[in-house]
Amino acid sequence: MNIKERLQRIWSTLPEGVSLVAVSKFHPAERIEEAYNAGQRIFGESRPQEMAAKQAVLPADIEWHMIGHLQTNKVKLIAPFVSLVASVDSDRLVEEIEKQAAKCNRIIDILLEVHVAQEQSKSGWEYDELMQYLASGALQTMPHVRVRGVMTIASNTDDEAIVRSDFQRINDIFEELKPQFGEAFDTLSIGMSDDYPIALEYGSTMVRIGTAIFGAREY
Repeated sequence: MNIKERLQRIWSTLPEGVSLVAVSKFHPAERIEEAYNAGQRIFGESRPQEMAAKQAVLPADIEWHMIGHLQTNKVKLIAPFVSLVASVDSDRLVEEIEKQAAKCNRIIDILLEVHVAQEQSKSGWEYDELMQYLASGALQTMPHVRVRGVMTIASNTDDEAIVRSDFQRINDIFEELKPQFGEAFDTLSIGMSDDYPIALEYGSTMVRIGTAIFGAREY
C-alpha cells in the first residue's frame, strides 16, 4: 500500500471536522511531497532545523506543526512560517514564542501540552501548574500568541482502560478551559497511529499519525 492509499484509508475513518497531522519527522522531503500530492496539507515535525530545511524546498501552502519538545533558543528558526506549535509546555516557551512572533509581525497559534500520562518522562504542564499560570493573566499580555486548545500524549501501555482514562482527563481539561478562551479554543489534539480510534471517542479534533502513513522512519 502506498502513501496515497494509506492516507485515503485514514481519511475515511475521520469524522467531519477532525484534522489529520501527518507526522513527517525523520522522513525525507520526497515522501512528504508524495503525501502532499495525494492531498495532505498539514505535516508535523519535531526538530526545528529539520522543519526549516523541508519548508524551504516544499510547497508554500503546507501547514507546518511543531509537535516535539521545543527549546526556546530554537523558536526563531520556525517563527517566520510555523502554523501551530502543538507542544507548548512552559511559561518560558510561551514568552519566547510571543517575542519571536512579534519580530515576524505574526500571530502564532499554540496548543498547551498537558501531562496526564503515567510516565513522568513525558513532557507537558502539570494541571495545577497550568492553572496557576493561566490565573496569572500572563497570556493577556501576549498579543502575538493565540491559544487554540490542548494536546497530550497518552500513556504508552497496552491497557486500553488507562489510555481511555488519559483521554477522558484531557477532554475534561479542554472543556474546563473553553470558557477562558472563547471560540478560537477549538482544538483537542489527541490520538496517534495506535490509539487514534479511541481518541476520537473522547472528542479529538486533531490526530497525529506518522507510521500508519509513512511506515517506519527512514533515518
